[in-house]
Amino acid sequence: MVRRIKTVLKRPPRMRTIRALPSKAKMPAVCNSGAKIVEVISVIGYKATRGQQPSATIGDMVVASVKKGSPDLKKKVVRAIIVQTKQKFRRIDGNFVHFEQNGAVVVDEDGNPKGTEIKSPVAREAVDRWPGLGKIASMVV
Repeated sequence: MVRRIKTVLKRPPRMRTIRALPSKAKMPAVCNSGAKIVEVISVIGYKATRGQQPSATIGDMVVASVKKGSPDLKKKVVRAIIVQTKQKFRRIDGNFVHFEQNGAVVVDEDGNPKGTEIKSPVAREAVDRWPGLGKIASMVV
């Protein structure tokens, strides 16, 4: 008689960050693209039930409006990637990470940054998802 043992394949653990930035959240742009303050309008790829407001977390691409910045970018609708949040989140290795402020980087449609330098630290989760950010980041945490 042959016994068959059912094996359960374990999936690798995945990052589960809290969606801490709802729509209408204002945050500084931490790149040198010319934007100073951006406001989240919507989150690209966000799926929710009816009536629920979209919210973003680290690594999400958002549609944002430039509130303060250079005259050619002011009042324009741009895409940005969230690279910092004040809300703590837990990594797979058990460490908790949070930043002093929320922050975003202005990008084009493909996720390539418009600026040439990111002035503050960037979360590793955002760099893993968008490799173009790691090329111009001064520090990856």
